[in-house]
Amino acid sequence: MRHAPPAADEADDAAEDTFSGPSKTQLKKAMLALQTLGVQLVELPGDRLKRVPLPERLRDAITQARHITAHGGRRRQIQYVGRLMRDLSDDELAHIHSALAAFTQTDAASVAAFHTLERWRSRLLDDDDALTQLLSAHPEADAQQLRTLIRNARKERDTQRPPTAFRELFQVLKGLELRD
Repeated sequence: MRHAPPAADEADDAAEDTFSGPSKTQLKKAMLALQTLGVQLVELPGDRLKRVPLPERLRDAITQARHITAHGGRRRQIQYVGRLMRDLSDDELAHIHSALAAFTQTDAASVAAFHTLERWRSRLLDDDDALTQLLSAHPEADAQQLRTLIRNARKERDTQRPPTAFRELFQVLKGLELRD
């Protein structure tokens, strides 16, 4: 026994009754994003984790995940962290994202400053005029100490000795707060 195809108005009613919310794939992607965020929180150093605004229950779950060493147990705990994060409001998630972004910006700034110091140190070791430029930009710098460190670092480099003066020169430059 064959049924007749539904009438056009019945098909329209059926289409209106369907759920028009996010698809199953979209929900899975959102849950995976929260779980990835949870992994980032678990891997944060302790001092940074303390500065992230988290509910107490989530903070406890993250602390437990950090102490679990068994791979399967850690994976399950991270999934639990992701599940707890689904209950957070959009504001709470925004605060967490902004805290992590601030850490990333801080890291990028410190890496840039480190590279600037390395460039200055290389310039000082390779070019005698670089010391004059440095002293004109930073008159508070101890010229005699810098000359001695540069001379000793060059000797260390030429004789392949341990880079003691090379490192000390870096520390002195670090104290000057240099910019390119």
